[in-house]
Parts: sequence; C-alpha cells; structure tokens
Amino acid sequence: MSFVDHYSTLGLTSEASDSDIKSAYRLAARRFHPDVNKSPGANIIFGEFNAAYEILADPTKRQLYDQEYKKIDDLSPGIHMQVFFSRPRIKRLGQQQLLYVLAKLQPRLEKISDSHAPLNLCIVVDRSKSMQGSRLRHVKQAAHAIIDDLDDNDVISIVSFSDRAEVVISPQRMRDRRNMKARVSSLRADGSTAMYEGLDLGLSQVERYRSTQYVNHLILITDGRTYLDEDKCLGLADDARMRGVGISGMGIGQDWNDQFLDDLTSRTGGASAYISTGHTVTKFLHNHVKRLATAYAERSQLVVAPTKGVELKEITRIAPDPARLSFEKQPIALGTIDSAATTAVVFKFLIDTTAVEYGDFHLGRLQVSGDVLGRDQRVERIVEDLTIEITGDDVTDEPPPEIIDALSKLRLYQLQENAREAVDNGDFEEATRQLNYLATRLLEEGQEGLAQAALHEARMVKQTQALSDEGTKALKYGTRALINLETELFTNLLTEEASDD
Repeated sequence: MSFVDHYSTLGLTSEASDSDIKSAYRLAARRFHPDVNKSPGANIIFGEFNAAYEILADPTKRQLYDQEYKKIDDLSPGIHMQVFFSRPRIKRLGQQQLLYVLAKLQPRLEKISDSHAPLNLCIVVDRSKSMQGSRLRHVKQAAHAIIDDLDDNDVISIVSFSDRAEVVISPQRMRDRRNMKARVSSLRADGSTAMYEGLDLGLSQVERYRSTQYVNHLILITDGRTYLDEDKCLGLADDARMRGVGISGMGIGQDWNDQFLDDLTSRTGGASAYISTGHTVTKFLHNHVKRLATAYAERSQLVVAPTKGVELKEITRIAPDPARLSFEKQPIALGTIDSAATTAVVFKFLIDTTAVEYGDFHLGRLQVSGDVLGRDQRVERIVEDLTIEITGDDVTDEPPPEIIDALSKLRLYQLQENAREAVDNGDFEEATRQLNYLATRLLEEGQEGLAQAALHEARMVKQTQALSDEGTKALKYGTRALINLETELFTNLLTEEASDD
C-alpha cells in the first residue's frame, strides 16, 4: 500500500490555503509544463503536480483526502537525501556554466529493519567451452557457497547455457542444499555462448516467484561474448526492468564485452564487475548477494527534471556500484537502496545564467521512489528541489569536501574513458597523454598497481595503436572501484597470482 503525500509534491504543508495551492501549481506549470520544458523527466514531474492539484484544488476531494492524511502517524520518508553543490552561489555571466550536484541517499536508522531482505535469485552460468577447467570449477564453488549462505526462505534458481540453455535448479526455497550443490557439480563446459537463451530462461525462473516482497534479481556469470543477439539481450533487460527484476553481470577474464555488459545491467539498476581470475568469483558473488540481502528498498527509480535554461549533461552513480546512468528515458533505474551503505549520485548540469535574475534560482527537481521491503511494505517517494543563489559578486566559496572527493575520483575514471575514446577516434597521441596523466594521478593516490597498468597501456598505444583487453578492463573497473572507495578487493585482483587460470 502507498499513500501519496500530495502536499509535499506541491512543496506545501497540510495547512496550505486554496491560494497557496493555486500559486504552487502555477509555479510548477511555469517550470515543468511540457510546452516549456522538453527535458525527459519534466513530463513525469508535471504529471504528479497535476495529480496533486486535482485532489487538493477540489474542496470535496481535499476533505476526503485530509481525513486519510490525518490517520497516518508518520509521513516522513524513511530515506534521507542530502544534496551538495559544487557552487552553492554562482556569479551571473554572459555564458553557460558547469555545476555539479551530489545527492546522497541513506535510510534513516529508526526505519531500518534488522531482518534479512528476502531474495528471489537466479544465477545464470556460462558453461561454454572457454569456461572449462579452473573457471567453471571456481564458479561451481561460488555457487555452492551462495547455496550455503542463503536463508531458508530465500528462493534460488540456477540456469546454465552454452549452445542452448537448461535449468540446473528450478526455483525453490532452501530445503535441500545437498541436492542443489550436487546438481551444480554436474555442470560440464562445452559449446558456444548463447547468452540470450540463458538470460531468457533465467528471467523466466525469476518470474515464477516474482513479488514486491522479494529482491528479484538475476546474476549473469560469463567469460565470452555473445554474437548477433546483443539487441535481443538488451530488450530482455528492458522487459526485466518493467517487471521489477534487476540484472547484474560478472565477466571473467578478458574476452567479454564490457560495454555491452554495462549497458545490459545499467538498464535495470544492476552492476557489472570484472573478475580477472576465476578464484575470485566466490568473493565477488558473496559480496554482491550479501548486499542484495541488506536492501531497504528495491526497484528504486530516479527522475531528474531540470528547469528551463538548465541542461543535464551526465549522471553517474558513485555508490554503492559506480556506473554511468543513461537519462534519455525516465524514470532511471537505480536498483537497490542498501540499508547498510550510502547510495550516491553525481549530476553534471550546464546553466545559462545570462538572463537569470539575482537571488534564488531553481535548478530543477530530483525524485527518488522505491518499494520498501519488510512488514511495512509501501512505495516510498522523496522529492528534493534544487536551489542555488545567483549573484553579481565574485564568488570565492570552496566546494564542500564531500563533492570535492567525489569529483576527484570521478576524474580518474573519466581519464581512462577519455583515453579509450581517443583510441577509438584514432588520436593515439592524445590517448597516450591521457594515460600518462592518469598514471601520475594514480601514483598520487597511492594506487601503484593501477598506475603501472596505465603506463603499460600508454606504451601499448604508442607501439601498437591499440589498447589491450586486459589493461582496458583493469583501468575501467579499477578507477570505478576507487570512486566508491572499494579498493582493497580490486587491488587484490590486480596483484593475485593467476597461475590456476
């Protein structure tokens, strides 16, 4: 059940007068009406203003609504949103200016349940010929560990695929762990990589127990590329998102397509991971499933609606699973909001201050919603209006340390992205420069292993005019991990011996 706080939608309290309600709606129309605001999120936000106004502007409907409103003891959201601006005050100039906004989401302590979030989990395992030997052996060990770790009432299913897909464990609660592990142990590697077949069958297993009471999630483990069916796989991800199912992916070794896996997983708010050696699969899988089990809210979504004169350029989730988020279609999938970790997102805006009046300036609205798990099941929604000050004076304010730290680490990730883009464009001199600068910055951060990887790639580009698959993934996922300060696990990946592979 969900009760929508229409007063908060309009930025008002329940004591608002009829005049206040009309004024709030007129202001919303000037900011978000589709005729004046073409941003993807504006139509959603204005639709919610319309729904609120329809109720609150009608005396009879408002009276009935207020009766229900007063019955609810606590309308405050269980998730607290903190917002930081790179520049809370901006001097008006005759040109566009960049502004970064950091939004941090954290469930309030009094709202967090100690209970384990119920899981409806499907693990989809690539058992193509390239997985034979230690890779498949380590995946089996990881699956055994997950079977041991899950709670009795969790639901698990396992699907394998090569030339075709098959169900290894049909969806069931944890009643016969020994038989489950025996079925996993029977997996053998052979054939090619029919990923679409595996994903399609895996999602059908999740569907059998899919419910708002569960964290419904699929984890793909692969070491290869799928051919000719990538668009079909992405279509499955879009369908999974509509059904409230998250997809995460783990790529082993060097031969899988990291850009495809990023696209596949980000469409549902999931995460992708680079596993350089097979014997780290268990650690990665354990950490990921553990995080799913500490979910406060599932199927969370983000809407961003900048006002006229403000252009949204980029959105990057920096915690708990760093990823660049696409915002052309909204709402944007955020996935799970963890009760044990902060969810943090950085927004990059371009503001035209040429004709803006001095004083408070409304950048736009952020809205986050999600299904709260546990006994108190409800859809929760948090709205935040972004406001800065426009001034005619020179501004010397220092940005808050939280956003300085986030942007510094984002810069490292952006450098490796710039190098990759320069190689794709044939500008090998620029790619070498970006990689050498990245190495210097990584050394300053004390990341010697990643710095050496950057220097190696710089030499590769200079000599061969190409990046190596191994180096590309090491730098991409290594700098991503730095964003979220999750460096220990990834640093181990770069330094561990891979003799068993």
